[in-house]
Amino acid sequence: MKNLLCVEDELNLLENNRKFFEKNGFNVFGAETLAQAKMHLANKTIDAIILDIMLPDGNGLEFLKELRLYGNMIPVLLLTAWNRNADIAKGLDAGADDYIGKPFSYDVLLSRVNKMINQAERLPEKITNGFLTLDVLSGQAFMNDKTLLLTQKEFALLLLFVQNENKTMDSKYLYEKVWKTPMYNNNQTVKKHISSIRKKLGEANSRYTIIAIRGEGYCFEKV
Repeated sequence: MKNLLCVEDELNLLENNRKFFEKNGFNVFGAETLAQAKMHLANKTIDAIILDIMLPDGNGLEFLKELRLYGNMIPVLLLTAWNRNADIAKGLDAGADDYIGKPFSYDVLLSRVNKMINQAERLPEKITNGFLTLDVLSGQAFMNDKTLLLTQKEFALLLLFVQNENKTMDSKYLYEKVWKTPMYNNNQTVKKHISSIRKKLGEANSRYTIIAIRGEGYCFEKV
C-alpha cells in the first residue's frame, strides 16, 4: 500500500481526497499546514505528495523548493486554484512532477498520481557508470566518491544523459524533459546548465563530458 501525503487547507477537500484515495488503495496522511506536512515527512515514508500552494503558514512552492534543495525527490503534484500558464511554469520550475488546476477530475488526479509513483519506482536508487555514481534518491552525483555539488536541474540533466549515453539530444528535448514545460525563448538555459556540469566534471578529473554537436544537440560520452 502506497503512502500519500495530501497538503490542503480546505478541510472538505482534504477529507474528500482522503476518502477517494483510501478507496483506491492508498494510505493517506492529511496536512492542513506546511508544519504538519513536515512532521509527516520526518516520521513516515511517503511515496507521493499532493500539494496546495496557498497554505496558512506559508507558500507550497517555497516548501517544494526546500525539499528539492535538500535532495528530496519524492514525486509532488501541485493541486491548486492557481492554474494560469505562468503559474504552471513556476510550479514545474520549482520542482513539481505534475500540476493540476482546480476544479479537477478525480479520475485524472488518480491517473497522474499513479503515473508519478510508477515513474519514480522505475529508477534504481543508484546508477553507476565507471567512477560516476548518481544517487537518485538524494539527487546527488559523485565522481570517485566525491560529490560534484550539482544543483537539482544539473542532476536531472546528468541523469538523463547517463541514461542515454552516446545518444544525441537537442536542447528542446532536454529542456522539456527536465523543466517539464515548453522551451519557448529559454534556449540559453540548457546551454548554461550543461556548461556548469562540464566544469564540475572537469574539476573532478572525470573521463566523461558532454559534447555539443553543431545543429544536432548534446551527447554524453567518455573522453
